[in-house]
Amino acid sequence: MIRRREVSPIEIVEAHLRAIERTNPAINAIVTIADDLRERAVEAENAIMRGSALGSLHGLPITVKDTIDTAGLRTTSGSRVRARHIPQQDAASVARLKAAGAIVLGKTNVPEMAIPYECDNRIFGRTNNPYNLECTAGGSSGGEAAAIAACLSPAGIGSDLSGSIRVPAHFCGVAGLKPTVGRVPMDGHMPPASGIVGLGACIGPLARHVKDLALLFRVLADPADVETMTADEILDATRLRGTRVAWYGEDGTMPVADEIKQAIASAARALAAAGLETFEALPPGVSKAPQLWIELFSRAANSEIASLYRGHEDEAGPQVSRFLLNEDQAAEFEDRIDNAEKLASAVVERERLREDLLRWLKKTPLILAPVGATVAFEHGRQRVDVNGTYVNVFRAFSYSQTFNVFGLPSVAVPAGKTSSGLPIGVQVIGRPNEESTVLAAASVIEEALGGWEKPALLGGS
Repeated sequence: MIRRREVSPIEIVEAHLRAIERTNPAINAIVTIADDLRERAVEAENAIMRGSALGSLHGLPITVKDTIDTAGLRTTSGSRVRARHIPQQDAASVARLKAAGAIVLGKTNVPEMAIPYECDNRIFGRTNNPYNLECTAGGSSGGEAAAIAACLSPAGIGSDLSGSIRVPAHFCGVAGLKPTVGRVPMDGHMPPASGIVGLGACIGPLARHVKDLALLFRVLADPADVETMTADEILDATRLRGTRVAWYGEDGTMPVADEIKQAIASAARALAAAGLETFEALPPGVSKAPQLWIELFSRAANSEIASLYRGHEDEAGPQVSRFLLNEDQAAEFEDRIDNAEKLASAVVERERLREDLLRWLKKTPLILAPVGATVAFEHGRQRVDVNGTYVNVFRAFSYSQTFNVFGLPSVAVPAGKTSSGLPIGVQVIGRPNEESTVLAAASVIEEALGGWEKPALLGGS
């Protein structure tokens, strides 16, 4: 519509600002608005009137997770330690979006230092789920998912080490892509994805529709080999006919809510109807990956956060304070050499299991699985009820963590709702660097099962 001059970037920006004024107080998803937003919209409009060459995102307002640097725009990571932090330059991911013509609308809420799965911190407070304000929007990209679901933002970017894109997408009924590790630069993210954490962390897009994920990913990707395909070509389902898809409702380590398992089965039927060869099976290694996530990333992430708060411990909120206490206890009782040996052993085991899985994926390029054991839960919960069994919230999303361990691309896509009206997402996983394949499969599910639906607070059903 912008290219056809049916609507101007100025009108689009103003429409979103009105939506934010109307709806954001209820959900608290957007925490900072860009000061130069209207100025950038005028510049975008002038470029159109001059007949300048336009990027693929020209004039599109986007939001950015508050852990990702934006030049001249406050980036706090939800921490009082960084409450006044204003980056001097954009993260590479933001710079690429801007180079394609996108306009940064603002920043979206996160848990303190991106510790999932509840967006709440001592600077901005709590983000509510647009489908039920008493429930969490997920984390750590929960503000991003909630803003997009509630039409405060058309699309944006989040980050993912333990499902932090896919879990909020699942909770808020939108689509989210965790790319192959390394496809999108992680620089300019706080906490940093340094050391061993770099094996599992990534930045990726969220949007209401899978086609928009494809559009943003073409801009974000590094190397940008997907640029030879348009978004329509990426999502062409005919090229998937005959592709083998393994699906499972449980991995044997964590129970899954019955309505989620039903959504998985519905998604599998949709793929079969589109000509893919679906069968129920548990891929090798997936049941061992959740424990590996703990061994690989937990101590490293805790240590990183402890170093960031050294000398500022009194600024930490409740969640981070617990991490700092655990880190102090670990430092007191653990032998550093022993810990290094455990980490080395975990890396070796990860490589062995990943090789087995990649060998298996040669014949079966796609996996369909739950995003987690439950849908969005009430604020502040430490344990959740899954079919009568109370499970730890973090463990409940081992289904997402598994594919951070293996560094594989994964798309969360809406696949229905619970009887109480909460969204259900499923995830489609593929081989390294085959984002176009997982996006195409996710698009089939989206089309068959309805995709994003307007929340009731916006007048939806």
